[in-house]
Amino acid sequence: MKRTIASPDAPKAIGPYSQAIDLNGTLFLSGQLPLNPATGTIPEGIEAQTRQSLANIGAILKEAGLSYDDIAKTTVLLSDIKDFGAMNAVYAEYFPDSKPARVCYQVAALPMGALVEIDAVAGK
Repeated sequence: MKRTIASPDAPKAIGPYSQAIDLNGTLFLSGQLPLNPATGTIPEGIEAQTRQSLANIGAILKEAGLSYDDIAKTTVLLSDIKDFGAMNAVYAEYFPDSKPARVCYQVAALPMGALVEIDAVAGK
């Protein structure tokens, strides 16, 4: 069974996609930019942007009845790989025990001039 997950506490999709899709108990989260859903702004700096992207993921997980511990895999996109260490330090705060599999890439550019975008796959 496939169902769409949408949290009012995460930014609305800025294109023809869903925040997340639950497919038979596996949750596929779209990439989350560091967009504050209340203000529509992106904070300054990689640390704040990483926190906001992960907060957006957290809101979607909560809407689906899941938590960070239920994440199996993430993909992190960085506009500058030199930000890896700072991003990684913040990221580690969200996964102290249950660390998901992960890949991280530098990309040429991210929407809205963001420094980071993070997607995830989760399930029970």
